[in-house]
Amino acid sequence: MNQHQSQYPSSRREKIAENFHGTIIHDDFRWLEGDANGNPTPETDNWTDAQNSLTRTVLDRLPGRAALRERLRPLLEADSCWLPVFAGPRLFWFKRPGNLNQPIVCMSEVAGGPERVLLDTNRSDATGLSSIGWFEPSPDGTLLAYGICSSGDENHELRILRVSDLTLLEDRITNKVGGVFWQPDGRSFIYSRLSDPANPYSREIRLHQLGEPTGNDRLIFAQYTEGPLATTWGPSAWLSEDGRWLELSYHTSTRSNDLWLVDFSEWLKTGNLVCRDIIVGRESRSCACVVDNRLFILTNEGAKNSQIFVANPDNPGLNGWQKFVCEKTDAVIEDWGFTSSALLVEYKCEAASRLVSFDLQNGSETAVQLPGIGTASFSCSIKRPDFFVDYTSFNCPNRILLYDSPSSTPTPWWERPVAADLSAMQVSRHWFTSKDGTRVSMFLIKRAGVEKTGYNPTVIYGYGGFGLSMTPAYNGTVIPWIEDGGIYAVVNLRGGGEYGDDWHKMGTLGNKEKVFEDLEAAAEWLIAEGYTCREKLGVSGRSNGGLLVGAAITRRPELYRAAICGVPLLDMLRYQRFLMARFWVPEYGTAENPEDFVWLRRYSPYHNIVEGREYPAIFIFTAEKDTRVHPMHARKMTAALQSATASSHEKPVLLWVERQAGHGVGKPLTQILEEQTDQWSFMRWQLGLDL
Repeated sequence: MNQHQSQYPSSRREKIAENFHGTIIHDDFRWLEGDANGNPTPETDNWTDAQNSLTRTVLDRLPGRAALRERLRPLLEADSCWLPVFAGPRLFWFKRPGNLNQPIVCMSEVAGGPERVLLDTNRSDATGLSSIGWFEPSPDGTLLAYGICSSGDENHELRILRVSDLTLLEDRITNKVGGVFWQPDGRSFIYSRLSDPANPYSREIRLHQLGEPTGNDRLIFAQYTEGPLATTWGPSAWLSEDGRWLELSYHTSTRSNDLWLVDFSEWLKTGNLVCRDIIVGRESRSCACVVDNRLFILTNEGAKNSQIFVANPDNPGLNGWQKFVCEKTDAVIEDWGFTSSALLVEYKCEAASRLVSFDLQNGSETAVQLPGIGTASFSCSIKRPDFFVDYTSFNCPNRILLYDSPSSTPTPWWERPVAADLSAMQVSRHWFTSKDGTRVSMFLIKRAGVEKTGYNPTVIYGYGGFGLSMTPAYNGTVIPWIEDGGIYAVVNLRGGGEYGDDWHKMGTLGNKEKVFEDLEAAAEWLIAEGYTCREKLGVSGRSNGGLLVGAAITRRPELYRAAICGVPLLDMLRYQRFLMARFWVPEYGTAENPEDFVWLRRYSPYHNIVEGREYPAIFIFTAEKDTRVHPMHARKMTAALQSATASSHEKPVLLWVERQAGHGVGKPLTQILEEQTDQWSFMRWQLGLDL
């Protein structure tokens, strides 16, 4: 027994070995995966209770924890608001006033008009565990379809609210429903759901007529049941606003999809789904939208930073495309949308937003005025000239602006209140060189006056996967850390989408280790530049970012003092066997493939723990109802690290398993407050940042 193991709950070992293409891999803690279906057993439940008890004992006694919670409380309890959605003359939006556990859905007849609360799960569920994940108003705004789930399991049930009297229609659709698009008459809509709630690879798209039994819903398209595409992200669809055209997509990987156009009016008459190829069989990502009988295609086919084409819906294939928005060499297209007269395009330029409008008639370009260097998202309708923009940055709380036109000066519509003075918060962008010579960017956030002492407590946050971009955004939970002299670094690792499709591709499959090298180069740069040192450096990430953290501490444990590893992927040899994880095989590969096994074995955090090695202090957190990343990763990694580490009790291995939560969506405010208090208390303790 390791001399420090006695401080941890007992984790029995079992002699299990698996042959991977001639290599024998031992798995001493496989029992922590649960039963044959991955469900908790009485033994895993008891073990989890013991781990949670240890974590509470350690964290609850930390000096200043209660005071930190009270500093975080007003920052988290500040009002939140999401972009409004247009429907007829009405506006619909999410907001969370003050200390409510869950957001509510509001409506107003006009922008700036008095608001009316439509949906509030805080009143119907005192536990705060019921949440509304999405909504979609009918074209005239008289009905509201929405999805509701419990405990963050994301298994949304569709319900329909009559806005006039707040009564519910009898129509209900179950099994992880989403992707709702109404027909123009508001009497029917398309939607997607799982045909089998136990099978995440069974998504289908159907048409529902109001008042009809769900069993009568017509099938439009379903996920393939055989072949390599049976477990990719599968089908999605959206309707043109006039209801004539159906754009149908099938994800062939995390970086590519097939795209077709369907004459939906013909399908309604005949039931014969005729798919006209827009772009099929390419390693590129594309989407399309029909506006005024013109087909617009946004694609990175032949353009790593993406560009936009226009075509005739009767001839949607590549040979009929005409360029409408050319690729920019210094910016990546992140999003697009249409007003009644313009195409709005959001670009990412060095990981920050740039918003541009293109006239739908002549293609002329107009820059939309933004408050500064930050992140912008927008909401618009092809029936209106005006649109909303949500703008934020590290030192700028979210503000929602209303633009009458692309060239107009915006009018403030909503701004997040902040219980702190942000005037002393400084944000800077830096570049460093990774191991293979690639230049990588990073944002640093610190308080004015914090100098390069070489001893500043510093936390690096990263993700590096699935083409997701880490861009400037307000995060209230970081403020006390910055106020007290800590430094926060957000790294634009390869695998993300900050610099186009090539940037994403450079961090996938056999290149995944380059993402970890980028993180290590960021840590070494921060030390070499005199910002911090190894004993004052922490690393944090969640989900795919949890894999990043797991790789960080097993590859270079001496480089960090502490780590926070949230809802993580850690056993990369068996990950694809659980929940929806086969969706991610195109991103990571699978150990079922001999070639993929080589690189997965090389970096899989769980399989690279070394007995008797000193590891950083680590706080791992997961959730029992996570339907994306199975909690077995966190359980097995915790047991293995506790068994192997030679670090003293001053660098503990702690696990927290939230029993009534999922991957993060729908988490009540009370849980978020405790979660953030735990994480920042842990980092302060380990990196020596006193309150």
